Amino acid sequence: MHSVHLAVLMTSHDRRARTLSALRALEEQRGLPAGTTFGVHLVDTGSTDGTPEAVRLRHPAVEVMSVGADVPHNQALRIASRNSRSGGGGGGPLGGAPGGPTHSWTHQLWLDDRVELFPDAVANLLRTAAAAGAGTVVVGAVRNAYGDTVYSGRRGRSLVLVEPGEHRPEPCDTYDGRVVLVPRAVYDLVGDPDKVFRHRMGDYDHGCRARRAGVTVFVAPGHAGECVGGPDAPGSREPGIGVREVLRRVTSVQELPLHPWWVYCLRHTWPWAPYLMLSPYARTAARATLGRLRG
Repeated sequence: MHSVHLAVLMTSHDRRARTLSALRALEEQRGLPAGTTFGVHLVDTGSTDGTPEAVRLRHPAVEVMSVGADVPHNQALRIASRNSRSGGGGGGPLGGAPGGPTHSWTHQLWLDDRVELFPDAVANLLRTAAAAGAGTVVVGAVRNAYGDTVYSGRRGRSLVLVEPGEHRPEPCDTYDGRVVLVPRAVYDLVGDPDKVFRHRMGDYDHGCRARRAGVTVFVAPGHAGECVGGPDAPGSREPGIGVREVLRRVTSVQELPLHPWWVYCLRHTWPWAPYLMLSPYARTAARATLGRLRG
């Protein structure tokens, strides 16, 4: 069996405890093929809670790059990918591949720092990938503390969440970018998430481009991990705010900014792109209006 070297791409921002928990869970993976190594590339976007310092102290083999707080998630992931190709990282459980630079990786593993992997998660992803073939992306489904699937693969134009099977992989069309295993052959074909998507939608676009290039995508059996922490801020769904504020929030970089959303719709939903482009904004404005009327 060929050696497996995983370049783990992570980003962080003011989540020191969660980031350290994610790294500890990664370090405790079991059942891996003999000789499997990790090279972890973490890009921290302006944390003020000591995240980079804590990671360097507890996991010195992890490559940590600090960038400004204005660097959104998708751009930070692209930087982590670039770092994985240019070398760096050290020895140890979460260091680079022994005897060579980290650009010798065989797979990239996208890992959200809010996800604590289960002990056999990476082994399950690799086993699923080996059975499916070299040109396959494998997605790890993530559940919340109540056992509900919250991130996984997606199907169809409406991006329906795919529930993981118990014993066999489930096909999907694209994916949430929380836990995603991208083989080198797929990376060479598809590349990084597109820079036009600064914060969100880069993962969905990447999956759609992969499928268009003939790549198969599966959700691995079972759940890969658990998403820790509370829910995201309500954003445009916050009750009681006016239509103008709702539209400001829904078109912000944190949700559905106009230009990236139009690019996504144009690429992947034609001829329904104009309708799908406008529908989330119209629904959001209508919900806010009805909420005000009922209030």
